Amino acid sequence: MLLWIIVGGTIAIGVWLVSLYNSMVKRKNHVEDGWSGIDVQLKRRHNLIPNLVEVVKKYAAHEKNVMESVTRLRNVSQNATESTTNQEQLVSNALNGLMVQVEAYPDLKADANFRDLQQQLNKIEDEIQLARRYFNGAVREYNTLLQSFPALLIAQKFGFQEAEFFELEDNDVAREVPKVKL
Repeated sequence: MLLWIIVGGTIAIGVWLVSLYNSMVKRKNHVEDGWSGIDVQLKRRHNLIPNLVEVVKKYAAHEKNVMESVTRLRNVSQNATESTTNQEQLVSNALNGLMVQVEAYPDLKADANFRDLQQQLNKIEDEIQLARRYFNGAVREYNTLLQSFPALLIAQKFGFQEAEFFELEDNDVAREVPKVKL
């Protein structure tokens, strides 16, 4: 009888450990899936930027600095092996500056191509925000599991590492209203 209790207890502990390990793997995959979602939306934004810049260039040829800045930041961010939150924040700030610049050109705001591109960009920015929220939620759940006892013992043994949240590098700079010289 004691043998059956020991065998049953060992099996129960084994099943529990496998279940806990699988839960960590599942949550880690959610984090990776979340990052993939952000990456897809950032690539969509990077593909849209050249079209937006070209349309704006027609109306604002003398505002070359803003256009070059947006294009340069897009290229730096796109050519990086892994997009960093800091680079993406710079691209977002440059796009905000471009949109402020557009306010000076009523004809541009009325242009159908520009309106379509602007709507696409707004949709992509919303989707980036949703992807960031999903990613950060997945990171929160994953990190909570890894930090909980007894999962933290298994996580350390199998090399699970905490994930980092997608955050702005410099919150004060990101919240500033972009300054555009006309």
